[in-house]
Amino acid sequence: MNARLSYCGIDCSACPTYRATQADDDAKRAKVAAFWSRMFGTEIAPSDINCDGCRKDGGRLFGHCRTCAVRLCARDRALASCGRCGEYSCDKLDGLLALLPMEEPRKNLDAIRQGSMDPL
Repeated sequence: MNARLSYCGIDCSACPTYRATQADDDAKRAKVAAFWSRMFGTEIAPSDINCDGCRKDGGRLFGHCRTCAVRLCARDRALASCGRCGEYSCDKLDGLLALLPMEEPRKNLDAIRQGSMDPL
């Protein structure tokens, strides 16, 4: 598997926000905004659906990612992935992953720790 992964193990190529951004598709942004709004019980506007991946310097970030404790921690530690952290798995990461509706991020991080996947 050769995926573009976020610090927390999300496969960006499978993320609807990332895909809508990369396609520059406003109809997809609207669908994703409605989906995330329902899922997280908050109002997310289509204009908020922009992301170039949280590991990209100077790229567009989805709202939460700007202040994400996991992202900030990994960047402060100069890590390509939480899977490479000596404190894996921490409370910050566990709290974030508990909110996600998918199991792949944890599996990806475990594969990085085992050396069978590269986060780049």
